[in-house]
Amino acid sequence: MADVRVENLRKTYGSMNAVDDVNFSFPESSVTCLLGPSGCGKTTLMRIIAGLEKPTAGDVYFGDRKVTDLPPSKREIGMVFQYPVVYKGITVRQNIELPLKSEKISAPERTRRVNEVIEMLTLGPVADKDVSRLDNGTRQKVSVAREVARQPRIILFDEPITNVDATAKLQLKRAFKEVTRRLSQTIVYVTHDQTEAMTLADQIALMRDGRIVQCDAPRELYNRPEDRFGGWFLGNPGMNFFDAEFAGDNRFLTLVSPLFPSPVAVEGAGLSAGPVTLGIRPEQILANHERFDGAIPAGLDRKSIQIGGQYLLTLRVEGLGATPFKAKVGHESGSRLPDTGRIWIRLPLERVTLFGADGVRLPARFPAAAAVGV
Repeated sequence: MADVRVENLRKTYGSMNAVDDVNFSFPESSVTCLLGPSGCGKTTLMRIIAGLEKPTAGDVYFGDRKVTDLPPSKREIGMVFQYPVVYKGITVRQNIELPLKSEKISAPERTRRVNEVIEMLTLGPVADKDVSRLDNGTRQKVSVAREVARQPRIILFDEPITNVDATAKLQLKRAFKEVTRRLSQTIVYVTHDQTEAMTLADQIALMRDGRIVQCDAPRELYNRPEDRFGGWFLGNPGMNFFDAEFAGDNRFLTLVSPLFPSPVAVEGAGLSAGPVTLGIRPEQILANHERFDGAIPAGLDRKSIQIGGQYLLTLRVEGLGATPFKAKVGHESGSRLPDTGRIWIRLPLERVTLFGADGVRLPARFPAAAAVGV
C-alpha cells in the first residue's frame, strides 16, 4: 500500500481558488474523509489525486512516487463515483470479474477475489442476476465490489451514497464500514455528510474555501474544533456561540458571561482582557426542572422530541439578548421538563470552548481550584 501526499497544491478557475495551497498527507492503509460544504474544494482535490484534473501548481505523490503528470490509468487507483458505474446486460459476478480479466489475473485468483467481495458486501442473493434489474443502491455496491476486487493500492470514493434512497444509504454505510474494516488500502472518501464521515473515517480532513482547516480523529474534531467553522459545521444542530468577555489583567483573568452565576477564573498563554466567543454543543448543556449546583435560570420556549428519544430545547437566558439557543437532553430528564416556562441549566466548564476575535480556538483553561462561584 502507499500513503498519498500533496504538496503546495493549488487549482484555480479564473479568479477562484478551488484548492488553495494545500499540504497534506493521507496515511497508508487508513480511511481519510474529506468533509465540508458544497463548493469547499473537496471533490476538486480528490480529482487531482485521481489524475482527472491537473493542478495549477503543486505535486501529488503516492509513497515516494511523483504522479502529478501521470494519467489515471497509470496511477494504480480505484474510483467509485456518485452514480453507479456498471456494465449492463451481464450479471453482478461478471461485472466484478471483467476488469480482472483485462488485467490478466488467473482464473482461480479471479474466482477467489470475486467470491470474497460478494461475501464482504452481502451480494450473494443477486450475484447471478443481470445488473440492469437491480436498484441504484445495489448497483453502487457492485461498483464498490469491482474496485475492491481489483486490489488497487488506493481507492477514491466521491460521495458514493448521495444519489440513493434512505434505505440504500443505510445498507451502503454498513457495507462501506465492512470494506474499510477488512481492507488495508489507502482510502480517500469525499462527503458533505458528517454522519458518514464520523462513522467511516480514521481521520477527517475538514475543508473550507479550498483549504484543510483541521484534520483529526472524528471524536477529537467534534469535541475540540480549531475554529468556529468546525463548531458550526459539525453537529445537528451545531455548536452554540455566545458573546462573553475576559475581565481583569494578565495576572488574573476571569470569564464574564450571563451563563455563569459569577465570573470564572481562566488562564492560558497569551490571553488578555477583551471580548471573546464562548462555544458549547447543545448536548453538553445540563438542564433540570429544579435548581441544582452552579445552575442559572433559563426560559424554555419549546421542547420537541428527536430521533432516539432525546429532547431538543429552545432556550433563552436573561442578559444574552433576544437570540435563542439550543440544548439536547436525554429522554428521562427531558420528559420531566415542562413544555415551556422556567428551567435551570448549567454549562460544564470542561465542555466550554473559547474563541478569539479571529474565530480561532484560544488556549484557555479553567483551573478547578480557582473557579470563582461555579
